[in-house]
Amino acid sequence: MKAGSNKTAPNEKLTSAEMGKLWATYMGNSMAICVLSYFLQHVEDQDVKNLLEHALKLSKEFINTTKAILEKENFPIPDGFGEKDVNMGAPRLFEDQYYVHYLKYTAKAGMSIYSVGLPLMFRKDIEEFFRHCVVSTMDLMKYTKDVLISKGFIMKPPFIPLPEKVEYVHRDFLNGFFGHVRPMQALEIAHFYDSIETATTSRALLTAFIQVAKDEKIRQLLERGKEVITANMESFSQKLHDENFPVQPSLDHLVTKSAFSPFSDKLMLFHSMDMSAMKIRIFGNSLAVDGRHDIALVYTKAVMRIASFVEQATKLFIDKGWMEKPPMRITERYGLYDHKE
Repeated sequence: MKAGSNKTAPNEKLTSAEMGKLWATYMGNSMAICVLSYFLQHVEDQDVKNLLEHALKLSKEFINTTKAILEKENFPIPDGFGEKDVNMGAPRLFEDQYYVHYLKYTAKAGMSIYSVGLPLMFRKDIEEFFRHCVVSTMDLMKYTKDVLISKGFIMKPPFIPLPEKVEYVHRDFLNGFFGHVRPMQALEIAHFYDSIETATTSRALLTAFIQVAKDEKIRQLLERGKEVITANMESFSQKLHDENFPVQPSLDHLVTKSAFSPFSDKLMLFHSMDMSAMKIRIFGNSLAVDGRHDIALVYTKAVMRIASFVEQATKLFIDKGWMEKPPMRITERYGLYDHKE
């Protein structure tokens, strides 16, 4: 292939990046199909129903395209999640409003996966697929935000005054514990808003999972995850309160009292791990634009709490025999990675 060419060479092999992102796309969308299919069993608002149907159609399209690419390469199709992981006959677990908040969270997660993956794709067919995923997920985000706004389900980020002129900062710009501490700048406010919005959505989801989880160890771990989310929310909210900014309300009231699980414990634990991984990415983005030392410490502690939870959840997921091996390099020690410690 000539340098700069965008054509795929005959029988061009998948790179490690292409394998990994396709595998993650398949796993995530197989889970999404289960969740969205169940949501559609209990929805009354027609606008919300149309939104859910659109999101489900996208997930099915993404997974079918991914499967076709993997099959063509003789890549074993992941088990992922399916009919055994969802009980369509379970009673309603969430109110209609929650579905829209959930879709905003999943659209953000999808954009993170696809936008990060796109620059790493070299095969023309896969690059085009991920470009389509990015554009389609952006459209889903806009559709979701339009519904949230039209129904009054969402609070916009706080407003601040327009700057009067261009100014340059001094060293006290970084102060957070001692000396003169400046007000929060726009990007710091925006990232606290985003972090709290994601936390309220995920805490409501864990509240529901805790109610219906069958395995006691999993329930206890999910309760730990909820404690971590609550601790992070409180630290983020306090920073906004200190600046006299409003904070998004909790969504926990959008969970019903049902104790009948619509999802397998495997799906709920995986979802909790996946959700936490997204938060680490969000907090990392926040650290990259924050200047005040105290704000950096808040996010550093949040990352440590979440990372500890993810490690505990991953160990339990492995102990249950549920964790599929992602594509990986074969080594002399591990062979086909059948080695067990």
